[in-house]
Amino acid sequence: MRRLTVFNQLSLDGYFVDSRGDMSWAHRDDAEWRAFVAENSGGGGALLFGRVTYELMASFWPTEAGRAADAAVAERMTKMPKYVVSRTLAAPRWANTTVLAGDLVAEVRSLKAEPGPDITILGSGTIIPPLTDAGLIDEYQLVANPVVLGSGRTIFDGVGRRVALALTRTRGFANGNVVSWYAPVGSARA
Repeated sequence: MRRLTVFNQLSLDGYFVDSRGDMSWAHRDDAEWRAFVAENSGGGGALLFGRVTYELMASFWPTEAGRAADAAVAERMTKMPKYVVSRTLAAPRWANTTVLAGDLVAEVRSLKAEPGPDITILGSGTIIPPLTDAGLIDEYQLVANPVVLGSGRTIFDGVGRRVALALTRTRGFANGNVVSWYAPVGSARA
């Protein structure tokens, strides 16, 4: 069975976007962080997005600006299989993209049961709560950024039940970011 992981950057007060929906505060770039992101993303997995995050990524990574920013990441993300959850996106313009237009939980449950690479959710706060409620997320990789936003939206807005998580490891970076890995308690993968 394929694993489903969340990788998201959060402010110290728990928000993944500020009150205007902006995530630019999360880009604390340095060589050590870039190396970790490149290593962590591997290249053999698949990506799962909500429509808004997908359109943001698709408007940057397969473009000349994306290639200029980081050619290796742009190439890897374009080659990776991508799934976008949307009832309105008719024809995705980014290579290797499949639209999931049906019931989110059923579609992801089916994807996890199919053979193939593990799947990572980037951003996409609207799809994390229902997948958390359904117990389909195997791991949360949460990056605490040393910034306080004061208000915004959490990736767990809308989760309808208590979910206990076990810390499995952490790693700090010179830029102030701290990554924490969590697995659901009681999960066979914890």
